[in-house]
Amino acid sequence: MNKYGVKNASLDYVFVDDGYLLEMNRNHLGHDYYTDIITFNYNEENSLCGEMYISVDRVCENSKQYCAGDFEKELSRVMVHGVLHLLGLDDKTQGGEREMRAAEDDCLMLKIVSRET
Repeated sequence: MNKYGVKNASLDYVFVDDGYLLEMNRNHLGHDYYTDIITFNYNEENSLCGEMYISVDRVCENSKQYCAGDFEKELSRVMVHGVLHLLGLDDKTQGGEREMRAAEDDCLMLKIVSRET
């Protein structure tokens, strides 16, 4: 995270089901569709702070579709995705989505390297 100038971090992950996250999506964002994560940004200067609500149902479903059933890999990707949103990355455009995927891949490679060393 030093790449992003963060000195302190406080991250809360809340794991919920599809129904719960759908209601949050409707109530807080005005979106009427399922999603895997909703991130609330409470950042302060030089501090990364936020809450991330993750649908375990959606992660499980997406892991089957995108990761050949590797739930842990997909969950790691979603958790990193939320942190990247807190760091200011946005995936609403094609260019932003490419940047987000590249940053996710970079972060996930760090996880693999740190486990092996």
